[in-house]
Amino acid sequence: MSLDLSRRNFVKAAAVAAPAVLPALGANEKLRVGFVGTGSRGNHVMNMMYQGSKDLVEVVGVCDTYQGHLARAKDKVQSTENKTPKTYADYRELLADPSIDVVFIMTPEHLHHAMTIAALKAGKNIYVEKPLAHTIEEGAEIVALAEKSGKVVQVGTQNRSNSLYVKAKEMVAKGMIGEIHYVRAFWYRNSLENNPAWRYVIPADASEQNTDWSRFLGTARKRGFDKQRYYQWRLYWDYSGGISTDLLVHQTDITNFVCGKTEPLSCMASGGIYRWSDSKDDREVPDTFSAIYEYPGKFHINYSCYFGNDHYGYGEQFMGNEGTIEVLNRQILNFYPETFGGKPPSQVAARKVIEERIPNNDLKAVQDHVRNLLDAVKGNGKVIAPPRVGQQAAVGGHLATLSFRNNKKVLWDEKGQKYRFS
Repeated sequence: MSLDLSRRNFVKAAAVAAPAVLPALGANEKLRVGFVGTGSRGNHVMNMMYQGSKDLVEVVGVCDTYQGHLARAKDKVQSTENKTPKTYADYRELLADPSIDVVFIMTPEHLHHAMTIAALKAGKNIYVEKPLAHTIEEGAEIVALAEKSGKVVQVGTQNRSNSLYVKAKEMVAKGMIGEIHYVRAFWYRNSLENNPAWRYVIPADASEQNTDWSRFLGTARKRGFDKQRYYQWRLYWDYSGGISTDLLVHQTDITNFVCGKTEPLSCMASGGIYRWSDSKDDREVPDTFSAIYEYPGKFHINYSCYFGNDHYGYGEQFMGNEGTIEVLNRQILNFYPETFGGKPPSQVAARKVIEERIPNNDLKAVQDHVRNLLDAVKGNGKVIAPPRVGQQAAVGGHLATLSFRNNKKVLWDEKGQKYRFS
């Protein structure tokens, strides 16, 4: 199967299914963009946007609560577009600009809900990083308002725009691995003792004077200024779900995409802080984590994550009765037909091993995901990760957090959108 053909057919099908969104926007007119959150992820996505869609955009506003990140974003826009964007500390002031067509929300997850709701009420199209929200309930509110608003919203689960996963989805649909009841997903990392996971470097000049702590906290519990909580927010429950919502959500999402699933029936999770456990370390989220999911239709996900060994990297193994598809590090796709002890059925025996390598395909996926949003805003197709899809992925992550923090199996009622503990 040609990978280029596979990708082209997929995009073509999506485009045919979608109505025009902004028919008044000229084909050659650039979309006016605002960035809320210009830290590490915001900076990266802005780079990917310029690399893949510079012809479609004009960044007119940037917002951040740390002046250093704000200055860096301003400089990037100036050097790339030879124009100076407006700068904001308060995202609401950016949203008040009626000329802005699209807002990128690249902030910590506890801020997604308030910012996305405000952006929708301001009539903006949106790219919001995953997870969609910090809780199941917040995500449900975003979905309801987004679908009522008619605005274009893309959730940052960019694996759906990765050509290797598109190919894996098509292979599953063609029956190349037969019935599929089991997926193994994993994400392994490692680093030296002086560089623990998510202990991002704190800027040397960071201070309470150039870091707007109150705006960062938002609706989170109030406390005194804390550089670690601000710059290393993924390590604390008030602002993050840790592994569950930073990493696992990508993998529940792409399993849903490839295998045609939505939300699980149950989740049981366990783990803890096993690495970098110095008594002075105030981390709250685990660095070692496992979760078991049951889905309707006799379907099972076995998930594991460990920050103490990266030999196996990260990826998913879609294990069908007639073969296995694995996507590794977002850059490798392998297909292995089952051997059945050397006596495979004729249809399986005819299948050949596939080994596909596309270096930097993970970066290309982010570019394509952003481009998908911008094209949709201009009326060319529809987004591949709308809020309802983003919420379905996030539910898996939130259930894992609930199970872990309560040390109980959690059951999910997809129809009623409610959970209870077993």
